[in-house]
Amino acid sequence: MGEGITKLGRRGALALGLATGMLLALPQVQAADLLADTKARGTLRIAMEGTYPPFNFKDPRTGQLAGYDVDVARLVAGKLGLRPEFVSTEWAAILAGLAAGKYDVIVSQVGITEKRRQAFDFSVPYTYSSPQLIVRKNERASYASLNDLKGRKVGVGQGSVFEQQVKAVPGIEVKSYPAAPENLQDLAFGRIDAALNDSLMVAYLLKNSRLPIKAGPRLGAVERMGVAMRKGNPQFKAAVDKIIEDARKDGTLKQLSLKWFGTDASQEPK
Repeated sequence: MGEGITKLGRRGALALGLATGMLLALPQVQAADLLADTKARGTLRIAMEGTYPPFNFKDPRTGQLAGYDVDVARLVAGKLGLRPEFVSTEWAAILAGLAAGKYDVIVSQVGITEKRRQAFDFSVPYTYSSPQLIVRKNERASYASLNDLKGRKVGVGQGSVFEQQVKAVPGIEVKSYPAAPENLQDLAFGRIDAALNDSLMVAYLLKNSRLPIKAGPRLGAVERMGVAMRKGNPQFKAAVDKIIEDARKDGTLKQLSLKWFGTDASQEPK
């Protein structure tokens, strides 16, 4: 894991209105704290997109979920004494699924924003990142802001914050994709002029891609991503916060970040 170019986190809230409505429609009976519920069950149900490398994706060798989010989720579940139970969910429906109680948490680069805080609680951040352009290797145009892309075709993730950011600029033709591979293929073949995505994902994609594409400029403010959960679970939130903060202090988050990104994305840039 934008109001304007700044943020709605790593990815946008296409389903936020629906999720908020579903949350408000749920019975107003205070259930037991999620910490007690998960301890009784013995599992932590974790939603993630599953198609967003290097954060969360299926390893082609094993068919199992892998990535930074997966490692963080396993860390949290393990420290809670729970078995992680992963649920792959399309991004456009992931917040609504949390509101409906289909899983306990989302660990999928969900940006922490004031708008989302109206419907959900978040852990302390475990990732810091920013939006970045991807362009073709032979691109000579220089882009200092999204306004410089007026008259161009820009590819973005369907339901993402990047989609919202680009659509907010009149004159840009926006093409939305369910996943990054199709987006980047169209960019390489000239069907779009640029793509906007997460800077940490950009570095990974370019390292592992043979397509004739390259990194463009970063065009937004630093964003904070956390574990999303339903409201009304203070004990659970406090436990998750402690696990993340302890992992930051002892270097575990840094090690995981270096493993997947080659840089420390667990600390807020100074």
